[in-house]
Amino acid sequence: MTLDSRIPAGPLSEKWDLCQQEMRLIAPARRGRFEVLVVGAGLAGASAAATLAEQGYRVTVMTLLDSPRRSHSVAAQGGVNAARNYANDGDSIRRMFVDTLKGGDFRAREANVYRLAQLSGRVIDMLAAQGVPFAREYGGGLLNRSFGGVQVSRTFYARGQTGQQLLLGVHGSLLRQVQAGQVRVLTRREMLDLVVVQGRAVGVIARNLINGDLESYAADAVVIATGGYSSVFRLSTNALNSNATAIWRCHRRGAWMANPCFTQFHPTCIPPLNAAQCKLTLMSESLRNDGRVWVPLQGDEKRRPESIPEDQRDYFLERLYPAFGNLVPRDVASRAIRTIVEAERGVGPDGRAVYLDFAQAMQRVGRTTLQDRYKNLFALYEEISGDNPERIPMQISPAPHFTMGGLWVDYHLRTTLEGLFAVGEANCADHGANRLGANSLLQTMVDGSFVLPRTLTHELACLGPSTADAQHPQFAECAQDCRRLSEDWLHRRGKWSVPDLHRRLGDVLLKGVGLCRSAQGLRRALGEIEELSADFDAQLQISGGSGTINGELERAGRLYDFLQLGRLMCLDALHREESCGAHFRSEYQDDQGHPLRNDQDFAHVACWEWAEETVRHCEALEFEALPLATRQYQRG
Repeated sequence: MTLDSRIPAGPLSEKWDLCQQEMRLIAPARRGRFEVLVVGAGLAGASAAATLAEQGYRVTVMTLLDSPRRSHSVAAQGGVNAARNYANDGDSIRRMFVDTLKGGDFRAREANVYRLAQLSGRVIDMLAAQGVPFAREYGGGLLNRSFGGVQVSRTFYARGQTGQQLLLGVHGSLLRQVQAGQVRVLTRREMLDLVVVQGRAVGVIARNLINGDLESYAADAVVIATGGYSSVFRLSTNALNSNATAIWRCHRRGAWMANPCFTQFHPTCIPPLNAAQCKLTLMSESLRNDGRVWVPLQGDEKRRPESIPEDQRDYFLERLYPAFGNLVPRDVASRAIRTIVEAERGVGPDGRAVYLDFAQAMQRVGRTTLQDRYKNLFALYEEISGDNPERIPMQISPAPHFTMGGLWVDYHLRTTLEGLFAVGEANCADHGANRLGANSLLQTMVDGSFVLPRTLTHELACLGPSTADAQHPQFAECAQDCRRLSEDWLHRRGKWSVPDLHRRLGDVLLKGVGLCRSAQGLRRALGEIEELSADFDAQLQISGGSGTINGELERAGRLYDFLQLGRLMCLDALHREESCGAHFRSEYQDDQGHPLRNDQDFAHVACWEWAEETVRHCEALEFEALPLATRQYQRG
């Protein structure tokens, strides 16, 4: 199979407009013939469903939660980017494109990145019209702040609750279509398999998490919007139920996975407090606008942070990256923290954290202003840690967060299977080897509200309605495959529970394919994953049955996919013999520890095909509008 990214010809700034002009259309009165199934109800899925329904399509939305409002998009804190230049500091679509492509270390498509910046302003207009309460200045204009990897203020925000407020706005649009009868919302359903007939995705098999039944759902097109897979590390900023099953089962049915080793560690997380934690808590990157990151100059410092004089502190991000200071990209900040910790200069009970200090900002802008900007974030930190960050510096450390890899999609957001699309973090389209802060919420809205409705219409106009309904033999065959797996797991009587095995897998992946990777460590991780897989096959322990509510069975299925995905992540990292973005190979760095990229051999997207022997393909990346250059953040 030959990859076709379907990037249109023409100048970069005109590609999306030219693409839309060439797409086929479906008359409004004819769209009701088509059924679209959206799996996932976060910002990407809900915005796609609401927009498609508004256009006249019949839409079914599936979520494993009890309400779309509980989707993990609600946890995003800091903001959503848009190139509007409200701060009059020189921002533009071109500058946002450059920042994003550079931030991803030149491992994303130029055309996709430019479209993200080009459509960003329309996203803000739409969200404001939906009633999202963005922060405003005294005169009523929308406020902006800065995020990592940029030198302008382009991030629109609603205090530290931006994801929640956006989800409320989009959820209102979705409910409007539910009321109109255009959208059916299925809660407490988990996709277990993709049904493919003659190379076209025609529906899914899902487990009803209320009664344990397997259910079949047919559609003319399937949209995967289930987010990323950082829960493969077990402890991450993702919610406990976040998983990779939907994208992985699509991969097993023929959709290619792209760049699975590109996983981002967020530098501003609350360190683990005990071994029983099921997730980590993110502290918004926006805090680094006013908070200063530092450690004591001397290791093994016993004094409380507020007692350490200024001349005995190392504000290492400001020292290493004077042009960007504390707002360097996440991968750069996380590696710098890791270097400090490995030099035994970290702080906290286990010595693996650094301080984020607001004392100087408190003097500069005052408590009232800081409270207005970060009140709920300060309250969240104090509730978890017991320390008031207005008086005592926060303790932060890197943690698994966003995954830039995902299902491979072309410029139309279509996977390698006809009729199957992936939007938001479920795809690999826009962020390259590292995502800049506040571009995640932006991508969900651009994909769901502006790109997918046009490209999916073109796909359906070309393919026509599906001829396979839920009674097609392939649905029964897929359901039987799912049932056979579940019954196999339930009959095992081993000694390892799912949480125990997942904890072991997380430890293996953190060491092998975490912040720093090496050929030796990756090979060791691959061997340990094989041992874990053998333990899963022979020593799994699950109680209960399949025809009822069974959380252990649900988690076993997710772990089954995590084990296979973890192996592919290590393989992908082992094949990519360079350091780029969040993928840092210790063998590929200069004398100062800066990453060494290999553009001659690895300026491509690595695409993996499911087969008996995993097959690796490449989509070459070409850079015309912005020549390849080594990233540097020491100067502007």
